Order: sequence, then structure tokens, then C-alpha cells
Amino acid sequence: MEPMTEVTDNIHTTQEQIAELEQQSGRPRGSVTLIAVSKRQPVSKIREAASAGMRDFGENYLQEAVEKQQQLEGLYDLIWHFIGPIQSNKTRGISENFDWVHSVDRSKIVRRLSEQRPLHLKPLNVCIQINLSEEETKSGTTSTQAADLCALADSLENIRLRGLMAIPAPTDNREAQRDNFIALSRLFDTLKSKHPSMDTLSMGMSNDYGPAILQGSTMIRLGTALFGPRPS
Repeated sequence: MEPMTEVTDNIHTTQEQIAELEQQSGRPRGSVTLIAVSKRQPVSKIREAASAGMRDFGENYLQEAVEKQQQLEGLYDLIWHFIGPIQSNKTRGISENFDWVHSVDRSKIVRRLSEQRPLHLKPLNVCIQINLSEEETKSGTTSTQAADLCALADSLENIRLRGLMAIPAPTDNREAQRDNFIALSRLFDTLKSKHPSMDTLSMGMSNDYGPAILQGSTMIRLGTALFGPRPS
């Protein structure tokens, strides 16, 4: 079992690395939001991360996330991000319990999220997920279809279109990583010119967040880099 201080140490180390990357890319400190991906992690580790200053947490599974939210309710002012694939029958629970959704990839889903968002909550922050490699087995809309989906999301009353998200195919090739992030950044710039509310590029995970930040990422999603290996 990991000592309770390891998560805190990992967070502080990562935050220092993020600050260095922000400086390298000519952006002010605090330009990049660190999301702690806490799927399959125990609530005790989320508590420790929150005590270390983390406020943004990412979850992939609705039921698991809601159980954690209930256990942590009132302890911290946490911001919850849904980052996993979305099934139609899960949209109500997602719209009721999350502040952000990063994985919107089709019109049916974003319409349901808007219709089911409780009126007492602020509009749901949404990122459109892009399938950069256009692999049939991967979630995400294509770059060519993204414009229509962004236009729809921007028109819905209970949705706030914030940006784009992508999960490029894993690779240790830094040039390939960079090329993927450049492609997403260019698409973001094109779409942002039509949708001023777009201010978020959600790209970069534990193995590639450095190149992502250097190419303009504003949100990175880290799990194992902060919490260590997920329990089996």
C-alpha cells in the first residue's frame, strides 16, 4: 500500500513541471488546469488529493462517481469532470451530477444533456471529443463533423460549449504526439473563431502531457502520474 504522502508529493511535483512547461510555452502560470483522474481510486486518495489543493477530478463511470461524490459531499468545493464514453441511458445522471463533460461526440448525447440538466444548476460545460485518427473503435467525432456538433452545442440553452478533447493513440514517439496535438490545436483555433465561448483544449495524459502543454493544452487529465497504478 502506498504511503498517504505519495499522492501529495506527486501532485506537487507535477504542478512544478506544469509551471515549467507553461513558462516554456510563453504562457502565464495557472494557464493549465490539472484534472486528477480518480476512476477506480479509493475515496481516501481523493481526500488526500483535495487536501493537497486539487479541486478538479475526472471520472469515467457514472455509478462509481456518484458514490464518491456522496461520500465527499460538503468536504471540499470540488469540480467534477466526466471523461468517459457516454451511453444514452446515462445522460440524465451525468447532467445532474457533473460540472463538465469532455466526451460529447454526437448530437443525440448533447441534446439529452441539455434537456436533462436541472434548472437550478449552471449550464453544463461541454467539450467535443475528436477522434483524431478516425478509428472506428474509438469514441469521438471526426474533424469534419466537429463544426456541426459545435454549432449545435452552442445553440442549446443548458449547455456551455467550452472546447475540444482528444485521446490520441498511445505512442512514445514524441514527434507523433506533437503532430496529433498540433492538429487538434489548429482545429480548435478554426472553431473558436465561430464560437467565442470556446476556451478549453483538453488534451494530454500521464504519458504525453508535456508535448500537449507545449502545443496549447489548457486542461490535462492525469491519473497514474498522481495516484499511482489503479487497483485491479
